[in-house]
Amino acid sequence: MTITEAEMMNRTFGCELEYEGISQSTAAQTVAEVTGGTARYVGGYYGTWEVKMPDGRKWKVVSDGSLEGTSSETVTPVMKICDLPTLQNVVRALRRRGARANVRTGLHVHVGAADFTAENIKNLVRTFYKQETLILKAAGTLPYRIAEYTQTTDHTFVDKICKMRSPTMERINAAWFGTYTPHPDHYDDHRYHALNLNNLWNEKRTIEYRFFNGTTHAGEVKTAVQLAILIALRAKNAKASSARNPRPYSAASAKYDFRVFLLRLGANGNLFKTMRFHLCKNLPGSAAWKDGRHD
Repeated sequence: MTITEAEMMNRTFGCELEYEGISQSTAAQTVAEVTGGTARYVGGYYGTWEVKMPDGRKWKVVSDGSLEGTSSETVTPVMKICDLPTLQNVVRALRRRGARANVRTGLHVHVGAADFTAENIKNLVRTFYKQETLILKAAGTLPYRIAEYTQTTDHTFVDKICKMRSPTMERINAAWFGTYTPHPDHYDDHRYHALNLNNLWNEKRTIEYRFFNGTTHAGEVKTAVQLAILIALRAKNAKASSARNPRPYSAASAKYDFRVFLLRLGANGNLFKTMRFHLCKNLPGSAAWKDGRHD
């Protein structure tokens, strides 16, 4: 299976950037300066600020109850890979204005999945579950986040998915929520997973990856977006996938194992050089040798 450049470039995504140390008004004005947009206060329960870009797309800056003190969550509009430089410039500018990432902040990446079939979602769940421990280690996901907001994929749910010979979105929905829930509440607790499927059944129609730590490093934000899209595209293009024998984590071979996984995702070449660096830096071992060199 080969993921084409066109597939990568055309897949939509969006990010939620959680930061402390920067107010909503400051974050909104910063986004406006970088994008050439216009910021305005909308108000409401989240004290929302809105930034309208020249092309009509809108950023939002809202409050987040999981953060402390002066804080804000910046939500991008729907983007594509060609928008990554703008997103990275926003992240850099927010950092200069005082944005801080810590144990309470997260980075959530949504990938557009309106064209995904039930079989594609089945592939996604199997692929992610099989590599989940290694993926979370590579992302450096903090134990606090795994315990609270980024829970690992439920084994019972995976079992149900694997047994579906002819999956439908309705059957996947019932397996995910425990009972058929065609219109899940925005705050439904099932969203607190590393791989969140809640939004497949609302107007967003996205897959959400919640396992990335908050960061003010533009390269790490780029890494998160690229990895999220690649995992989704593998699920979209694969004829089948397996959840058998989830990969055990081995400190001796972790970097090598993850490099092989990235190659299977199609993450080779200069386009993914930054991503490979930021993910592999968190892992022990050698990228070239599974169990160390034999000089």
